[in-house]
Amino acid sequence: MIRELKTFLMVAKEGTFAAAGNKIGLTQAAVSAQMQRLEADLNFALFDRSGRNARLNQKGLQLVTQAQELLTLYDGLGERLTRAIPGKIVTIGAIASVQRTLLPDALTLFSKQSSGCRTRVIPGLSMDLINLVDAGEIDMAAVLKPPFALPQGLQWSALTHEPFHLIVPKGVAGDDIAGLLRERPFIRYDRSSFGGRLVDRFLREMDISVTEICEVDELEAILKLVSNGVGVALLPQIAAWHRWPSSVRALSLGQKIFYRDVGLIHRPLERLDDDVRRISELIIMQARRDSLRKPR
Repeated sequence: MIRELKTFLMVAKEGTFAAAGNKIGLTQAAVSAQMQRLEADLNFALFDRSGRNARLNQKGLQLVTQAQELLTLYDGLGERLTRAIPGKIVTIGAIASVQRTLLPDALTLFSKQSSGCRTRVIPGLSMDLINLVDAGEIDMAAVLKPPFALPQGLQWSALTHEPFHLIVPKGVAGDDIAGLLRERPFIRYDRSSFGGRLVDRFLREMDISVTEICEVDELEAILKLVSNGVGVALLPQIAAWHRWPSSVRALSLGQKIFYRDVGLIHRPLERLDDDVRRISELIIMQARRDSLRKPR
């Protein structure tokens, strides 16, 4: 079951069986077979399946934290039993782009300031992570701002306000946004994500029909596809991208610009214990520092 649980966590992180398989060197069919075995062993379903899509259900969301804990214990079986094990754990949900940008520096500061407390980062999609915070399964989550009101008792602390650009291969000439979108193959930001829905709404409001060549959730993968000349894409300029690669051109959307908002979802700060509140404050502080670095 250990192998299946590791694959399950990769599916939770990447969002799809295919993406998880690409990360660990398995076919989509092999990942699907492992998940079926895991569900059979546990005797309950982990996913809501619709066609080719499979999203974590409530029990699947709960298993993410439990699987993390079990694998941590499993990995530590060979360690000395006398090793001091911190008793307190703060759990932080985070979408992929935040894991690569804000979290490492914030957690580095926290580790230098705090003793006797561990942190665990839970990967996932925004909707799934919001549900985990609401259910009390994790302490906080850095996610995209949802297009609906937060559940009662949760608060939103803004982190980044990321402008979308039209990204085209360097060799593609012209600045006509609508023309480039209509004429060039389009790499779509996964529409099941909150960010992908923003792209979809922009295209509908602009009445632009695109020739979609693929749909991807991972922003760095989309950027790489554009760099390779596969097509064009509408992408947010995340905190890590203060300078676009020389292999692409980033075109401003002008008056039609739209943004992706990233923030921290948590219980009211005054109700959080000291360690959880301190990590929240450090993540917010790191976001403010990054915002002072002007992108070019």
